[in-house]
Amino acid sequence: MRVGFAGTPAFAATALQALLDAGFDVPLVLTQPDRPKGRGLTLQPSPVKALAVARGLSLLQPPTVKTDEARMSALVVPLDVLVVAAYGLILPPTLLAWPCHGCLNIHASLLPRWRGAAPIQRALLAGDAETGVTIMQMDVGLDTGPIVDVIRVPIASQDTAATLTQKLAVAGAAAIVAALCRLRADGALASTPQPARGATYATKIDKAEAAIDWRANAAAIGRQMRALDPTPGATATIGGLPVKIWKAEPTMTALPGAPPGAVLAADAAGVVVACGEGALRITELQPASGRRMDAAAFVAGRRIAAGARFDTQPLPPATNRGSAASG
Repeated sequence: MRVGFAGTPAFAATALQALLDAGFDVPLVLTQPDRPKGRGLTLQPSPVKALAVARGLSLLQPPTVKTDEARMSALVVPLDVLVVAAYGLILPPTLLAWPCHGCLNIHASLLPRWRGAAPIQRALLAGDAETGVTIMQMDVGLDTGPIVDVIRVPIASQDTAATLTQKLAVAGAAAIVAALCRLRADGALASTPQPARGATYATKIDKAEAAIDWRANAAAIGRQMRALDPTPGATATIGGLPVKIWKAEPTMTALPGAPPGAVLAADAAGVVVACGEGALRITELQPASGRRMDAAAFVAGRRIAAGARFDTQPLPPATNRGSAASG
């Protein structure tokens, strides 16, 4: 069975590796063009490209699949099925109809909840108790196609976007291999239409959402930190110094009358900050242009003490928090 693959980040590379390890013939890989990264802004291949090159696979990197030229470059390769995982480009109808058995998408949520670009981050921000992976037969809608398989994954209390992405990548890789084995054996895959009820949309994370508003409750701020780790990172400012805050844990109830953002304690155990409800003990943070460090090193180097205060930022617009998806 000829299995094409379209994907870009490490999440997708995990699935491609699983397909190759399972012995599937992958005659073509699509991934996004190399992007500038790092301080030197040197062009870097995507994880999917790096794997494809290492395994000697045929590779295409069109900047768009909307042009006839880009589509025809791919369409000359006959496929039985195309697996899509975090590719980053929307496939037009001509490409959806290209393989004999259509296109199967590995989506990192329990569809129809969190359709769209940032399902992992949105699940963490919303405080969902579980998420998962949906194997979906793609159609012209945005993550609206019929469901082939669902794998549920609980969200641990300390999961970050990085740790949860890895869990879902492994689950998705196993699920797509199982689905393709059924397709190869039976010649077809059973699927179920998505329910209309419960559909939500997960837009990309906006930069404005990185700023911490200490007027929010401690639990919500903790979820924000975990959802934005590793990128873009939850940000705050203290004494005019921008910092990213990576790790924190709920602690004592804030002192009565303590304003949100006030530093209640600063020592080797961490920096305790009052929130709109409760307080957080920051244990790892990163000053601008610096490295990640534990709170003890930060406090010692900058003489942060009780009485200092983090600036309060305005809350981002309350969009994409359980809103109905438009399809």
